[in-house]
Amino acid sequence: MDDKITLEPYIFFRGQCREAMEFYKGVFGGELEMQTVDETPTDFPGKEAMKGQIMHASLKGGDINLMASDSQNASPKTAKVELSLGGYDEPKMRKMFDDLAEGGEVKTPLKKEFWGDIFGNLTDKYGVDWMMNIGTKKD
Repeated sequence: MDDKITLEPYIFFRGQCREAMEFYKGVFGGELEMQTVDETPTDFPGKEAMKGQIMHASLKGGDINLMASDSQNASPKTAKVELSLGGYDEPKMRKMFDDLAEGGEVKTPLKKEFWGDIFGNLTDKYGVDWMMNIGTKKD
């Protein structure tokens, strides 16, 4: 039995979940599974207004795990979420950074910082904030 606790970020979009998760699959790889609101057997308030939108999406098996859905309650004012990526494969992580930045805004370009690692942050084209720390292997 594995006692490891994992963190799986869950992002709520307002009608852009499918497009965003397909974009993230392109960046991180893995298997993407999505279920639309129409496919759910249960009725719930607002179901009719959400026809065609994503009830649940799961990206697993690539470089990261990520979950998401569309929500009528999604708003930039409800919560601020920044996703932090860390690792040691500099070429791979630089490519991820560049891919995430496409159509978005780089706030801090990747550069060596005072703590010895390479760090940068950006907001992608869906308004999701990302931080990246590329560690230096210490012998």
